[in-house]
Amino acid sequence: MADLEKDTEDKIPFTAHLEELRKRLITSFVAVGIGFGLSYGFKDKLFQILAQPLISVMKQGETLIYTGLPEAFFTFLKVSFLSGLMIASPVIIYQFWMFVAPGLYDREKRLLIPIVFLSSFFFIGGALFGYFIVFPFGFDFFLGFATETIRPMPSMKEYLSFSAKLLLAFGLVFELPLVITFLARLGIVSVPFLKKNRKYALLLFFVGAAILTPPDVITQVMMALPLMVLYEISIVGARMFGRKKEAPASSAEADSPGK
Repeated sequence: MADLEKDTEDKIPFTAHLEELRKRLITSFVAVGIGFGLSYGFKDKLFQILAQPLISVMKQGETLIYTGLPEAFFTFLKVSFLSGLMIASPVIIYQFWMFVAPGLYDREKRLLIPIVFLSSFFFIGGALFGYFIVFPFGFDFFLGFATETIRPMPSMKEYLSFSAKLLLAFGLVFELPLVITFLARLGIVSVPFLKKNRKYALLLFFVGAAILTPPDVITQVMMALPLMVLYEISIVGARMFGRKKEAPASSAEADSPGK
């Protein structure tokens, strides 16, 4: 009876969870707002950097355009917001894991700081992979359809929407090793399970890449291939940090007096 009362006292009320979530969201929004404010002062330079992979494969004399009067203004706002989101990503990831932390064991809580660091590393690494590796090949492929009578005239709005979607998609999918390793740590998945279902995972990677990327084979393959590598890294992480099975007690110990 006493144990039941203690467990009841230890439970956190639902309203406390909502209050904690509210605090974490407010902190994340403030971090994004600060990042946005810092980025807006460099909006022209930031858009130039974002558009560089496309500009580098465009022919001489070709430029980006905007077709509506407020398009450039709103595009710069969105670029600043995207930059602010990237700057604030470590804070957002930290707030997420702090919200999850009360449900973890003490030994698992000690891993939160490395997890926050690795989450930020994989997210930013994925976005950089998309920017430096995927963008040049993808844009060169799309501009290859130009002819003497068909000229590409990409607008600022369309380019920002396209590039932002890809950057966020690559940033998120590169979190795969961390997510799977964390699930293995919780005992939800295991190394034998990951190996057994490898072929299904590869199929899901290509399906997911087809959904997240434009409808061209090159971009889809360039997302699916890194996911295959990251899956293998996930198996290594699950083997190293996954929950170990407890060894069964020996029959001698079970039969010994006082046990």
